[in-house]
Amino acid sequence: MPTPEEVYTELRQVFDPEIPVNIVDLGLIYDVKVNEDNRVHIDMTLTSQSCPEARTIPEVMKRRVCGLREVTGCDIEIVWEPAWGPHLISEEGRKVLGIDEEQEEE
Repeated sequence: MPTPEEVYTELRQVFDPEIPVNIVDLGLIYDVKVNEDNRVHIDMTLTSQSCPEARTIPEVMKRRVCGLREVTGCDIEIVWEPAWGPHLISEEGRKVLGIDEEQEEE
C-alpha cells in the first residue's frame, strides 16, 4: 500500500512552470489520503483562482501519483479555503525564492 509520504515525494517533483519551487514546498498541497483500495485523494489549492496552470498542474500530479506502485487512481480536489498565501511556503521554498520572514511582513 502506498503511503502519504510516498505520494508527497512524487508531488515534490511537480512544479508550477512560473515558480521554481515544487507544489509541496509552495504550500499548495493541503491534504493527502490513501484509502483501503489504494486510491489517493489530494486536497490542494492554487496561488490564484485565475492560475493559468489550473488544468496542467493536476494532470501532472495524477500522472506522477498513478505511477506509484499499487496506486489504483487519484482524485484531486481544488479548494479555496483556506486561501493560499506566501505564509504557506516552506522554509526550503523560501530559500529558493530568496524570501525571508521580514520580507513577507512588509
